[in-house]
Amino acid sequence: MKKAIALTALLGIAGLSFATNGDNLIGVSPASRGMGGIGVGMPVGPTDSIFRNPAWMSQYKGFNLSFGGILFMPEVKAKTNVTPMGPMNPPASATSEADMFVVPEVGIVQQINNNLSFGIGAFGVSGMGVDYRNKDQRLANMHTTLQFMRVIPALSYKVNNAISVSGALHLAYGSLDMGANMCQPMTTNCWNAGGGQSQTYGIGFQLGLAYNMGNFVYAGITYQSPVSMTYKRVFDSNNDGRFEDLKLTQPQELAFGLGVKPMNNFKVGMDIRWINWKNAKGYKHFQWKDQWVIALGGEYKPTEKLALRAGYNYGKSPIRGGAKNPMNANSIPNFSAPFSDFNIAWFNLIGFPAITEHHITLGLGYEFTKTFGIDLAYKHAFNKKVKATDPSGAFLVEAQNAQNAIAIGLNWKF
Repeated sequence: MKKAIALTALLGIAGLSFATNGDNLIGVSPASRGMGGIGVGMPVGPTDSIFRNPAWMSQYKGFNLSFGGILFMPEVKAKTNVTPMGPMNPPASATSEADMFVVPEVGIVQQINNNLSFGIGAFGVSGMGVDYRNKDQRLANMHTTLQFMRVIPALSYKVNNAISVSGALHLAYGSLDMGANMCQPMTTNCWNAGGGQSQTYGIGFQLGLAYNMGNFVYAGITYQSPVSMTYKRVFDSNNDGRFEDLKLTQPQELAFGLGVKPMNNFKVGMDIRWINWKNAKGYKHFQWKDQWVIALGGEYKPTEKLALRAGYNYGKSPIRGGAKNPMNANSIPNFSAPFSDFNIAWFNLIGFPAITEHHITLGLGYEFTKTFGIDLAYKHAFNKKVKATDPSGAFLVEAQNAQNAIAIGLNWKF
């Protein structure tokens, strides 16, 4: 199984790098992404159901196959005036060269009998990264990549015409590179994150519940467990040539949603998700905050074959700016040397700027035949800026992140 996950990951997400709700995608299928990433509180398609709330798989008859991908186009900028000798002006300012990536998705949902359905999907769902290697040296030669993929086998059971329950395993593949080399402001304490790409595996689970009242009112709730990962030899916190491990747990999530279908050709839904960054190993040590994500979306079908979609997604940045103390000592597990508050802010904003908040989405679907259709989606994340300084305001670090993404999915049902 590990070899299968690794092969899929290497073929599908080499170079993957993105961030929307923290480092998580707002949704995996174009149908969901076109509606702001909803899918917990109402069914939006068999493929996204595997990932978002597998209990909705019971809504789909026969055999369903989907595959596609996302062309992800971030525009990330960084600014800093930090040097070991003191602040240097003008600040270094650059745009990351990591600006286009492909994220895959594939899913199968099979109705076993009137009550039981099985699904399996493989999705690139989390990641982020930048590349400043050809830029000002005050950006520390920063080049980072986090890739996180889930392979999800799931079962859904229809208790009655209104209620379905589900369970799923999350077989995870992760890859991390934290390449950089810098020193703390006004000190000789340096670190080197050039340990190279580290690959690892993890496992988690998911539980889901779905309620369908006469194809008019919908509700759902789902829980995803944390997935513990340990990336080997990725960081040299005291620059002694011995690289340390980093424990980085993908956080637990709890989500619930509601939907309504007042007409046969119109539906609208809302999901609310809690992402527990502040208790996840690694993220909590780098001072990430929890997120409450709200997703709103709707679909209108002017004809039997054509579906038009739109949505909105918001989640406050888990990375915060403000005045950061350059002298506080924060211990990070397995790291020999501590990080100051300011250095944590510096590393977050230059290396992992998962700060976007507001997203708008558009989408459409078209059924060419009774067995084949296509979905398209567009997402724009508005530019978000986060700035941190030391208490005096002399040292500064700043990140900006805006994104565009286009998704396509090909769907078959038999």
